[in-house]
Amino acid sequence: MTRCVKDVMTPGVVAVRPDASIAEAAQLMRTQDIGDVVVADGERVVGVLTDRDITVRAVADGRDPQGVSAASVCTPDPLILAPDDSVSTAIRLMREQTVRRIPVVENGLPVGVVSLGDLVEDREPGSALAGISRAEPDRNE
Repeated sequence: MTRCVKDVMTPGVVAVRPDASIAEAAQLMRTQDIGDVVVADGERVVGVLTDRDITVRAVADGRDPQGVSAASVCTPDPLILAPDDSVSTAIRLMREQTVRRIPVVENGLPVGVVSLGDLVEDREPGSALAGISRAEPDRNE
């Protein structure tokens, strides 16, 4: 039986507007214990912003986190999947496009994100990477 993306994705989406500052996005990531947010303009997914994007594309260049928009440093026009797409399709797209997470969109609305960790937990639950993916975040507050 073919598994669908909806069976393995992380449901729910944390999103920011394209004009949100990366400081606002980073604070949201911290409070939600996540490493990425979807950048959405209304109901349209326009990008994916990761903690690494913020670090490498803005902070490392000395840019002011309050003055830099999410849209200016996110990965624009990301791949998207539908909930009923197969897990095999997700794996193939991640491999071909070298991405670690893909927003899942249904009827134009983001409903979840499927990550490399989600796929590893599904396919190889006993692996070291699956164990790391299941681990609680390190809270050095």
